[in-house]
Amino acid sequence: MSIEQRIVELGLVLPHVSEPQGNYVNCVRTGNLLYVSGKGPVTGFPEVPKGKLGREYNVEQGYAFAREAGLDILAAVKSAVGSLDNVSRVVKLQGFINTTETFEQHPKVLDGCSDLMAEVFGEKGLHARSVFGAMSVRGNLPIIIDSIFEIAD
Repeated sequence: MSIEQRIVELGLVLPHVSEPQGNYVNCVRTGNLLYVSGKGPVTGFPEVPKGKLGREYNVEQGYAFAREAGLDILAAVKSAVGSLDNVSRVVKLQGFINTTETFEQHPKVLDGCSDLMAEVFGEKGLHARSVFGAMSVRGNLPIIIDSIFEIAD
């Protein structure tokens, strides 16, 4: 089954890829690696969420935000390479979570995006990752995730 078919089977709908919020592009390809700029949960909710995990939002909400950011990542990848069937592997996710000083559940939040990649790509979706708490992120979003994908020739 193709990745595009799997997305339909999973009932997922990719959003229109979000636009860069500064002087940069959504994706840069060098060789067979595609670097995707940081994406946040800017679609899929009645209002763009703003605030910190551990204050305005809990872990379950953070998981949903990370999953939604993952859909925006997939939309950016598809826009850059034409089809998600061209992805050979999800290489790395890096999450920046807007948190209070005492928040400690960073991995559980980023699992929202990691789980999505595994659902969509299967074994090719297993990846390395890093997750950090941040005092603030662009637009006061609760999470920003950047990523690296390997693209087939």
